[in-house]
Amino acid sequence: MIAVLVNPTSPGPGSATATKEVEAAAREVGQQISVLSARNEHDFDSAFAMSTEQGAEALLVMADPIFHVHRQRLIALAARHAIPAIYEWRDFAAEGGLMSYGSSFTDAYRRMGIYTGKVLKGANPSDLPVDQAVKIELVLNLKTANALGLTFPLSLLGRADEVIE
Repeated sequence: MIAVLVNPTSPGPGSATATKEVEAAAREVGQQISVLSARNEHDFDSAFAMSTEQGAEALLVMADPIFHVHRQRLIALAARHAIPAIYEWRDFAAEGGLMSYGSSFTDAYRRMGIYTGKVLKGANPSDLPVDQAVKIELVLNLKTANALGLTFPLSLLGRADEVIE
């Protein structure tokens, strides 16, 4: 069983849509998931305790500003509960999380700069096409994998954008 940590009060429809997509993907591969809610950092301990009680073998932490701000605490809780966790942003893996798979902030900021440059040079924003970050990066943390007694398959290591040793 895989636990999925979400913030049900996250603004916009993105979190509900993403949760439905995770549930559908889990069904396709015959996995069960348990959706755990954390509205703020005070809910983290109980969410991790619930994942342990339910026998979660892995944790997916959905993208949320609250989770990003308190990423050190989430990483520490995953280590304390010895649960392999995947996060959506590189910062988590760089700071000790097992792995991340998601949009590249560097690419998004670069694209934002290009877009801003066009506007500053006189382009009308309403005439510009919608631009969206498209680079997805996979970051693996070998030190954390070793601490959890895990080994990444060579095929995954070969596909990683970054491997932290």
